[in-house]
Amino acid sequence: MSFPQHRPRRLRSTPAMRRMVAEYRVHPAELILPAFIREGLTEPSPISSMPGVVQHTTDSLKRAAAQAVERGVGGIMLFGIPEHRDATGSAGIDPDGVLNRAIADVRSEVGDSLVVMSDVCLDEFTDHGHCGVLDADGAVDNDATLALYAQMAVEQANAGAHVLGPSGMMDGQVAVIRQALDEAGHRDTMVLAYAAKYASAFYGPFREAVDSQLTGDRRTYQMDAANRREALLEVELDLEEGADLVMVKPAMSYLDILADVAAISPVPVAAYQISGEYAMIEAAAANGWIDRRRAIEESVLGIKRAGAQLILTYWASELALWLDDHHS
Repeated sequence: MSFPQHRPRRLRSTPAMRRMVAEYRVHPAELILPAFIREGLTEPSPISSMPGVVQHTTDSLKRAAAQAVERGVGGIMLFGIPEHRDATGSAGIDPDGVLNRAIADVRSEVGDSLVVMSDVCLDEFTDHGHCGVLDADGAVDNDATLALYAQMAVEQANAGAHVLGPSGMMDGQVAVIRQALDEAGHRDTMVLAYAAKYASAFYGPFREAVDSQLTGDRRTYQMDAANRREALLEVELDLEEGADLVMVKPAMSYLDILADVAAISPVPVAAYQISGEYAMIEAAAANGWIDRRRAIEESVLGIKRAGAQLILTYWASELALWLDDHHS
C-alpha cells in the first residue's frame, strides 16, 4: 500500500511539535477582563449564574485590576451598578457616580500599566433598563440618548478612562462621543465601538450581574441574529465616525461575523465572550461533562482564530496565568 509523501499527522506527533507549528496563539496582552462594581457593597457579592465572578467593592476591584497587571492582561472593562436609578440614568453621568469613581480608583491603582476601559451606556443606570431614554410612546429616543452619551463619555474620560466603549447601538453614537471628547480636550481618549452587537439570548447572566431592570427586549436597536451583511454596514459607519477599535458581540454564535469584520477592518477588532458563553462552560464543567480548562482555552482560541485581536472574557486573569504556564 502506498501513501502520499506528506502526512499531516507527523505535525501532531508530540506536544512540543504541536506547540511549534501552532498557527494561532493567545497572548495575555490580548485579553480584557470585564468587571462589575456595585455601589453600597461592603463585601464582594457572588453572581449566581456566573460562578467565580462577583460584583466588586472598591477594594476588591482594585485588587482584581492589580492581579490583571501582574498576569500581563491587556485591559479591564468596567461596569457600574448604582444604588439609585431614574428614567434618564443620571447616576451614569454624575462625576461622583459609582462607575466614574471606579474608573478613578482603578487608574490610581494601576496607572497606565493596564488599559482602563469603561462602558458608555445607560442600561445599568435607568429604572427601565433600556440603553437610552424613552420617548412618550415608550420607545428609545435615539437622538436624546446621544446627548446623554456625550456627557457620560466626557465624565468617564475626566475620571481617567483610556478607552470608552459605547455599547448601546444608537445610530451616530461614535461621532457624537468623538466630538464631545475632542471638544473637552480628551483627544487621546479612544473609542471602542460595539459596532456589531446582536440581540442575544446569551446575555441572561449579565442582566443578573448588573441587576438589570429591563422588561421586554432590545431588538429595536440591537442587531437581528439573522443578519450578516448588515454587520459590515454597522462597522463601516462606526469607522467613518472615528472609532479607534471595533467589536463584535457576542462571540460564540457570531464567529462568521467576526471573520467578516476582521477581513475588512483597518483598526483592531475585539470580540466579547459574553456571560452566557461563560455560564454554559462553567455549568457543563461543574457537572463533569467537559474538561473545564481545555474548554475555556479552546473557546478563546476559536475567537482568536476567527479574527479577534482583542478578546473580552471573564476568564482573562485565570487564562493569562495558564498561558504563562505554557510559555514557561
